[in-house]
Amino acid sequence: MGRFGGERRRWASECIRGLAGLAFAALFGALGISAHSQTAPSADPAAQPPTQAAPSAPPATTESRDLKAVQQKSTVTVTIPRSYALVIGISAYKNLPATAQLEFPNRDAEDIYAALISPEGGQFPPENVHKLINERATIANIRHELEVWLPSVTQDNDRVLIYFAGHGFVSGGKGWLATYDVDLHNITTTAYPMDGLGSEIGGKIRGKWKVLITDACHSGAITPEADRQQVTQTLLDLQKSLFSLTASRDREQSFESDRWGGGHGIFTYYVIKGIEGEADTNGDGVVDADELAEYVHTNVRLATEGRQNPTSERGSFDRNMVLAYNPSRVKGANLPAPQFGNLIIETNMDGVEVWVDGKSAGVVNKGAALRLPGISPGSHTIKGVHLGYEPDGPREEQVYPGQDSTVSLRILIARRPNHAATEEFDKGIEFYNKGYEANYKKAIEHFNAAIALDPKFSAAMVYLGRAQSALYENDKAVVSLKAAVDLDPDYQEARSSYAAVLLDSGNLDEAVRQLDVVTRREPNRGWAWYLLSQAYARKDDFADGKTAAENAIRLTPKNAEAHFWLAECMRMLKQPADAEREYNTYLALSNFDTGMAGQLNYYLAGYLLGMGKKSRATQGDIWKELRGEAYFGLCNTSYAQKQFDQAITYCQKALTYLPNDLGVNYRLGVLYSEKFNQQNQLGLLAAAKLHFSASIQSNPDAIEADRARKYVKNIDSVLAQVQ
Repeated sequence: MGRFGGERRRWASECIRGLAGLAFAALFGALGISAHSQTAPSADPAAQPPTQAAPSAPPATTESRDLKAVQQKSTVTVTIPRSYALVIGISAYKNLPATAQLEFPNRDAEDIYAALISPEGGQFPPENVHKLINERATIANIRHELEVWLPSVTQDNDRVLIYFAGHGFVSGGKGWLATYDVDLHNITTTAYPMDGLGSEIGGKIRGKWKVLITDACHSGAITPEADRQQVTQTLLDLQKSLFSLTASRDREQSFESDRWGGGHGIFTYYVIKGIEGEADTNGDGVVDADELAEYVHTNVRLATEGRQNPTSERGSFDRNMVLAYNPSRVKGANLPAPQFGNLIIETNMDGVEVWVDGKSAGVVNKGAALRLPGISPGSHTIKGVHLGYEPDGPREEQVYPGQDSTVSLRILIARRPNHAATEEFDKGIEFYNKGYEANYKKAIEHFNAAIALDPKFSAAMVYLGRAQSALYENDKAVVSLKAAVDLDPDYQEARSSYAAVLLDSGNLDEAVRQLDVVTRREPNRGWAWYLLSQAYARKDDFADGKTAAENAIRLTPKNAEAHFWLAECMRMLKQPADAEREYNTYLALSNFDTGMAGQLNYYLAGYLLGMGKKSRATQGDIWKELRGEAYFGLCNTSYAQKQFDQAITYCQKALTYLPNDLGVNYRLGVLYSEKFNQQNQLGLLAAAKLHFSASIQSNPDAIEADRARKYVKNIDSVLAQVQ
């Protein structure tokens, strides 16, 4: 089956960041949607067989925005149902003026996504969380996600969360969500009705736990209507088990500011901190709906001196609803609810990444403190890291109830490997650059020697892991690269390489989490976007895979494999013509001399590292395998367009690279059967039987093999009738 195994078989088979006051808050009040404001005050099915067969007050610069069941054990067992989420964040609007654009909703949505997929947070499977950020949040895409995707995948015992950050407004007495392509002259067809959202989540979207969180602004409305109470009431009468949390009460603004975690809607900042565990006031590791509502309401109200008051529907949802679970935070039962304090992080250097209790909390620059409100009182572990320097910490710092705790991070000592370690590393690189098994083994000896001389030599750890990956020592590679990331958490090249070996070992969820960190920290790192596109595609999240591949191609147009994964996603999204173009682009870009097998120049572009289940330790074999996959993709796109002759040509070409491949042989069998149905030539049936038999021999237990047996039986029946 090649690299993809069973996966490919499956493939072939006013602002409303709070609608000012009543309208948006009211509308989202029952559903828990909120919005953000702008400026603030001061203070494949088989073919048929042949037919014959306590934070301080906001500063004056604060801005208001208007327009699987998983079981974890600690002292208790927490069961988390299968979970789905839709995350929408819109800062830039296609048809609105510059004064109506927002600053942080896109970042809010990205960080909500990270909190939801975290194993120390929401524990949502990454492929079950769909993101619509800025230009992807069109009316068509939002309708598809809410009215097609979620109703089609959710079941009665699931957990479902919908998050929206952006503009909301009132028109014609109704509340609306402003989509990326909203046209204020054509509202009914370009904006999403809030009562329609209530209808979808209250009826068509199934689940025992439903969560709706909105951060929309309440001032600077993009339409003049001001009667919002009607909108709020629309969402107040939804079914039980719905937990809704909205940014503010009616007639209030929602604020955003760069003083909350480096830039967030204030409401969303506390939602994120709450999901990460700060809302767990009883110390059982679980963040439930009541705890999150109380944590967010208390902290937002304090932060804005009572000018913003998040609301929640407190009486209708299941009290056992688990919004997040972090077993490492289990402390004990019956603890008193804490008063929260603030961490103020200062540093002497730009670009210092701050880690609090083992989790990245953002980047702080010299002269611009990073403010982290809403921290539970007590001892916290703080560390500042900067690539190439010794970290400051980890060290214990106390947070006191209702007070600011200022931490000064000093990055002072440049990390320089000792001379002997550097010499060993350079020798290792020489062997590594040559490629091939014997050279990788020699490189590993030198990298290990360098690390023995300097245990903090993170670059040596990275190349050690890469060489180990080239030799299929994937377990060792995972350990080496994780050690590099642990040593230098802001070493994004190490984190990308770590994600790549996670892809090779099949740990797709953790690969997505690591790459999400990289692409948010360094959005111009094309290789990380390419790896992320592969991870999403292999998780069957083809929409996000397509977006990631497009980002990779924008940054690194000559990355052949990014075009390959874009083609795979387009094919699965039923865009065969576009997929065909991208497959051909990949084939053109990767049409190089295979005598270069094993060379570093292509290896570093991501060709070998992170290529999935590898069958050889040389570039040439993977080159053949991927080209075979591309021709097979072209075969399938032609088949989808009923271009059977062209499809046969492509599949035959694929067989020159993948001669025993189950999927290719099965597809050829189907194609020859289709041709027989058109032309009634017995020779076509013989060819079909040959390829069906080859697919059975390749993997007798595969689904395609079972289908192939039925085809062969039918073909034999037709041939017997003729004889």
